[in-house]
Amino acid sequence: MEAKNFVVWDYVVFAALFIISSGIGVFFAIKERKKATSREFLVGGRQMSFGPVALSLTASFMSAVTVLGTPSDVYRFGASFVVFFIAYTFVIIFTSELFLPVFYRSGITSTYEYLQLRFNKLVRYAATVIYILQTILYTGVVVYAPALALNQVTGFDLWGSVFATGIVCTFYCTLGGLKAVVWTDAFQMVVMIVGFLTVLIQGSSHAGGLHNVLEHSRNGSRLHIFDFDVDPLRRHTFWTISVGGTFTWLGIYGVNQSTIQRCISCKTEKHAKLALYFNLLGLWIILLCAVFSGLIMYSYFKDCDPWTSGIISAPDQLMPYFVMEIFATMPGLPGLFVACAFSGTLSTVAASINALATVTFEDFVKSYFPRLSDKLSTWISKGLCLLFGVLCTSMAVAASLMGGVVQAALSIHGMCGGPMLGLFSLGILFPFVNWKGALGGLLSGITLSFWVGIGGFIYPAPASKTWPLPLSTEQCVLSNETEPASTVLTSRPAIADTWYSLSYLYYSAVGCLGCVAAGIIISFLTGHQSGQDVQPLLIRPVCNLFCFWSKKYKMLCWCGVQHDSGTEQENLENGSTWKQGDGSVLQNGFKQESLVQLPGYDPKDKSYTNMAIEKVTHF
Repeated sequence: MEAKNFVVWDYVVFAALFIISSGIGVFFAIKERKKATSREFLVGGRQMSFGPVALSLTASFMSAVTVLGTPSDVYRFGASFVVFFIAYTFVIIFTSELFLPVFYRSGITSTYEYLQLRFNKLVRYAATVIYILQTILYTGVVVYAPALALNQVTGFDLWGSVFATGIVCTFYCTLGGLKAVVWTDAFQMVVMIVGFLTVLIQGSSHAGGLHNVLEHSRNGSRLHIFDFDVDPLRRHTFWTISVGGTFTWLGIYGVNQSTIQRCISCKTEKHAKLALYFNLLGLWIILLCAVFSGLIMYSYFKDCDPWTSGIISAPDQLMPYFVMEIFATMPGLPGLFVACAFSGTLSTVAASINALATVTFEDFVKSYFPRLSDKLSTWISKGLCLLFGVLCTSMAVAASLMGGVVQAALSIHGMCGGPMLGLFSLGILFPFVNWKGALGGLLSGITLSFWVGIGGFIYPAPASKTWPLPLSTEQCVLSNETEPASTVLTSRPAIADTWYSLSYLYYSAVGCLGCVAAGIIISFLTGHQSGQDVQPLLIRPVCNLFCFWSKKYKMLCWCGVQHDSGTEQENLENGSTWKQGDGSVLQNGFKQESLVQLPGYDPKDKSYTNMAIEKVTHF
C-alpha cells in the first residue's frame, strides 16, 4: 500500500501538540521551583482540585490503542462495545467507594505502601516489582503500536514519532512532576475530543448523514448490541463485557498506582471522588465517539473493505486510512487526528513514567534511605523519571522486534491487573487473611491468568466464538497485495477449545478470583490473621451495608477488627461514609489515637483537608 504522506500543515498541527505539552512542563518547573520537595513533585503537594484530575484520569486510560483500536473493533464486530458504559460505571463506583477511601485515609503515596501496612514488606516488594515490569512493557507497546499503524498509512516517520513521544513525555515529567502531567493530560484530553468530533462530523457527511450511517450499520448487523448468551468462550457478549470488563478495568483503575496517585493528590477526599465521577463522564464521551467512529467507518467502507481487499495490512490501520481518505483535500486535519491519537499515547506514557518514579522512590529508595533531604529527594525523583522515560522508549524499540507478541503484550495489563485486584481485595475486604495467604494468592492468580492468556495466544479461539461480521469487497479495485495466509496449528489439544478459548475479558476475573480463593484457603491453613492486630482504617467493612439491622452480626463479620473505636466508627455505623453527598470527608491518616495531630479539620464542614500528618504507628 502506498502511504498518503503528510503535508506541511499536518506537521505544524502535530508539532503544536508536542510544543504545548513541553511548555506546560517548563511552566510548572519555573512556577514550583521554590517548592522543591519530593511530595510536591510526585503528588502535587496533595492540593489538586477535581477538574484537571478528572480530565487527566480520562486521558491517561484512553490511549492511542483506544483511539485506533475501538473504532476498528466496532467496524469488524459491531457496536456491542458500547456495553462497556456499564462496566465503566461499576468500576468508578467500586473505586471511589471501596478502594479510594482506604488509600486516601491511610496517608500513603504509593499504593503498595498499603500492602506493607496490611501485610509485610515481602508482599509489598513482590507487588511493586510485578507492577514495574508490567508497566514498562505495556508503555513500550503503547508507544510503538500506534506509531507503526500511523506510519504505514500516513507515511508519518515511525522512529521519529516513537522517540519524540519518549523525549517529550520524559521532558515534562522530569521538569514539572505530577502537576505538569495532570495539566498536560487535561490539554491532551481536549485535543482527543476535538480530533474525534472532526472525524465524526466529516465522516458522517461523507457517508450521507447520521441516518444513513445507522441504516447501513443496521443492514450490516452492526447494531446488534445486547447479546445475552452466557457462554464465557464468546468474545463479546453482554456478560463478558459488563462482568469481565468490570474486572479488567477495576484492575487497571481501582488499585493502579497511576489512578490512585492522581486521586490522593486532591485536596480532600470529596474532591478525589468528584474527580472519579466526572472522569466517568469523560470515559462515556470517548467511548461513544469511538463507537460512532467505527459505525461511520463501516458505512463508508461497506462495499469495499480496505483490510480484506489488501489495501491495508492490519485492522489497526483502518482508522488512520479512513482519516486520510475523508480529509484528503483538507491539509492540517489529518495532523489533528494524529495529534488526537498521540494525545492518548502521551498521556498514558507520562502517567506511567510518573507512577513508576513514585513507586520506586517510595517503595525502594525511601525504605533504604529514610532520612534524605527534600532537595536530594526531589533530584532523585527527577532522575527516576528520566530513567523510566529512557526504559519505556527503549521498550518501544524492543516491541518492534516482537512481531506477533505485541498483541500479547497489550493484554499483560489485564493479566497482571486481575491478580493485583485480588491481592488488594484480600487486604481490604478480608481481615483474617495473613501475609502468607496474600503472597500465595498473588502467585496463584498470576499463574492462572498467564496460563489462560498465553494459551489463548498460542491457540486462538475458533471463529465460531469470535463471530467477526461479514465485510464486502464487491466494489473494490483489488490491489496486487494478497492477505498473508494465517498459520493454522494442525493439532489442537482438547483444552484449547475450552480453557484457552475463554474470552480475553475474563483473564482479569480469573486472576482476581483465583488470587482471592487461594489467599483465603492458604490463610486458614497457615493460621489466619487476628483482627485485633489490624488497623481499622486498612479495612473497608462492607458487611455494614448488609448487616445494618444487627450490631451483633456486623461485629461478627468484622473478624475482631476494632471498627467501633473512635469517630471513624461512628460514621461507619450510621452508614454516612457510604452515602454520596453527606459532606463527610476524612483526611489522610490513621485513627485518632495513632496520630500526633490531625491538622486542617473544619468543624463547620465536618471535613479534613489533605495536609501532611505525622504517623507514630509503625507496622
